[in-house]
Parts: sequence; C-alpha cells; structure tokens
Amino acid sequence: MLTVPNIRRMKGGDKIVSLTAYSAWMTRLIDSVTDVLIVGDSMAMVEYGMSSTLGLSLDTIIGHCAAVNRARQRALLVCDLPFASFERSPQQAYESAARVIAEGGADAVKLECNEAMAETVGFLVQRGIPVMSHIGLMPQHLNVQGGFKRQGKGKTASRELVEQAKTMAHAGAFSLLLEGVYSETADLVTQSVTVPTIGIGASQGCDGQVLVTEDILGLTGNNIPGFARVYQNLKPDIEDAAAQFAQDVRQGAFPKDA
Repeated sequence: MLTVPNIRRMKGGDKIVSLTAYSAWMTRLIDSVTDVLIVGDSMAMVEYGMSSTLGLSLDTIIGHCAAVNRARQRALLVCDLPFASFERSPQQAYESAARVIAEGGADAVKLECNEAMAETVGFLVQRGIPVMSHIGLMPQHLNVQGGFKRQGKGKTASRELVEQAKTMAHAGAFSLLLEGVYSETADLVTQSVTVPTIGIGASQGCDGQVLVTEDILGLTGNNIPGFARVYQNLKPDIEDAAAQFAQDVRQGAFPKDA
C-alpha cells in the first residue's frame, strides 16, 4: 500500500494519478490504477445533490471514508476536512483530523488553505497527521472568491499563490492540490516547491492530476466542469438498464417463475 513518503518521492518523477472515491464498490473498481484516493467533500454535490460543499458534515464524510478504506488495497487514502470542522483553531482541526484517521481509516487529511491556515497545518503535522494543502479555487471559500472562478491570473495574483504554496510546504504539507489555477501560475507553483503538486483544472505541468470519478464516467450530467474529460459515458447505459427493468416488471417478464 502506498504511503505519504512514497507520494512525496514522486515529485518530478512519475505522474501521480488521483481519483475521488465515496464508496466501497467504486473503490474496488479504481484502486488498482490509482496512487491517491481522495474522499472529497465534492460528494456533497455528486452524491447528495447539494448546491455546494458547505453543508457536508464531518460525520458523513467519515462514514464514506471508512467505506473506502475497507475496500482499498493499494492507494494512499486522503480525506477532506469539511467546512467548519477545522477553521476555528488548530485544536479543532486536530480533533476533526484525528477522527478522520481513527474512525475513517485515512492516511492523511486535505484542508482548504490560505496563509492563515499555516499554523494549523504545522500543528497537525507536528502531531503525526499528514496534510495535503488545497489552494487556488477553494469551494469552501466560494462566498469569498465570488463563486467557482479560476485563480492566479496576473502577476500579483500569481505571486500571491506561489507564496501561499511555499508557506504551506514550509508548514509541513506533504503535497499541494491546485484547483482551478491558471496554467502559468500552476507551473510556477510546481517549480517553486519541493513537494508534489496535484492539479484539477490546473496545468499539465503539475506532478499529478485528479478528477472526480463520476465526472470521467459521465454520471454527473450537465454538472461536469469544463476542465474534466468524460472517458466513458455510462449514464445512457444505466438509464437504459433501469428502463428495461421497469418495462419487464410492468409487463410481467421479471421475475421468471422457478
């Protein structure tokens, strides 16, 4: 099974493959080809139909993380700390992260981080909790950032994001997730830090890439972001299977008598 040091050593080498996982059955399908499984708070929208990630509870994400942990065999398991579960203080973050690791079986936690969170990142790492810092477009900060907008455009914004990345790495984050970051800025960040960067809607130059698994399978319909790629559109097949079952039931063709 891959570990945090394994992922750190992939900086500048083999690309890191990451996908989201929210369930045991999906984990069994994707674990063998994935380096990092992320139990993301994106499940709020993908699995629960919420309009943002803000309504997801710590208890809910821990339950999903435990399911993924029971099914994985290879990948490093990283779990998000949801909104309002870590921002108040480093102590609150530690208590939430400890639950994610002890109850959910995660190897590491992911935090949406601005520079104010550097103390928290250091606090966790010093107490044995590995941290992936999420910077750039931060869905938990959508009200501050004005929605789901790409980050790091222009020299000032780019310089600020690079400095933020350096701060997170210096605080002890073992990797950085760059979401919705302009390619030029994402490349600068990747070149400026000694820890791996994993992009989502960022640059090909990142040390790895992550997408929401349901997006690459075409299961999120019109909600698939523009930067994602549908590798296999399973939505019509699932709809057809359900329609055929419904037809068989209504016509008395299922089940067959023994």
